[in-house]
Amino acid sequence: MSQYRSFGRTGVQVSPLTLGAMNFGRIGNTDHDDSIRIIHRALDAGINVVDTADVYSQGESEEIVGKALVGGRRDDVFLATKFHGQLGENPNHRGNSRRWIAREIDNSLRRLQTDHVDLYQVHRPDPDTDFDDTLGALSDLVHQGKIRYIGTSTYPAASIVEGQWTAERRGRERVVSEQPPYSILARGIEADVLPVAQQYGLAVIPWSPLAGGWLSGRYTAETTEPISLRTDRMPARYDPRHPANAPKLQAAGELAKLADEAGLSLIHLALAFVLEHPAVTSAIVGPRTMEHLESQLGAADVRLTPEVLDRIDEIVPPGVTLNQADAGYEPPAIADPALRRRS
Repeated sequence: MSQYRSFGRTGVQVSPLTLGAMNFGRIGNTDHDDSIRIIHRALDAGINVVDTADVYSQGESEEIVGKALVGGRRDDVFLATKFHGQLGENPNHRGNSRRWIAREIDNSLRRLQTDHVDLYQVHRPDPDTDFDDTLGALSDLVHQGKIRYIGTSTYPAASIVEGQWTAERRGRERVVSEQPPYSILARGIEADVLPVAQQYGLAVIPWSPLAGGWLSGRYTAETTEPISLRTDRMPARYDPRHPANAPKLQAAGELAKLADEAGLSLIHLALAFVLEHPAVTSAIVGPRTMEHLESQLGAADVRLTPEVLDRIDEIVPPGVTLNQADAGYEPPAIADPALRRRS
């Protein structure tokens, strides 16, 4: 693993790759022992950040991570998890409310078999909850020692600024990181989220740097049938037959040729591109198998030449997300027509 990087202004040093645990559990690798071996291999390779969420396989991912870190591994890991998504049938078992945060942190700590998490992240914005109420609850958890730092995930730039303003004006603990979607195929955050993160000194740990597998080398311009296990759940993002994904197929084919010309795998090209941005701290890789992990590990040591970066800009221009379904979050003002029309 190449040189470690500063996690924003916290003083914590983290690896340029983060191990994402979304694919451990019932929606990915159902073999707990194999998943644990993958986690141990990542740690042995120098990765020191593990990221999960309560909603991943409805808590099973956290349980697997917890089992992997017992026996002396926990102290060397910067452990991150998230809350927000629906768990079970109860309508209050979700969201960003103080009530849910106070309950769910204890559930996550129990599943992770630890007395604290290093980074507790708000998985998505919740327009029904006052950001100050959320930050107040998270600040209490910092003071109680249950969490060390507060982060957000997939927040628009304006909400990131709101969080910083709220912390300053209301005396809350500050959000120190943002976890946005970012890849060669989804570059929208270059226009605002990344500059805002730099302005406020936030760590940035992008998810889906391989664009959900579109930059794994499996997709070509000739791909006509579903490949991803997630196609049925999210066809707008993963079904190659969906019209919105046609530009992604074309770009993936051109990027594969570019990678070959540069003497790189497409995986290494894609990960190195994300790590090249000066605002990015650590890119999240989410392997389901040991083979997936091994194909990604060396990417942190790859540097792309200006010529290769210029060619990437020609294939997918800066600030462009080819399919808006890959943006990860659609504000209510866009998703709900009633909010755009006078009654």
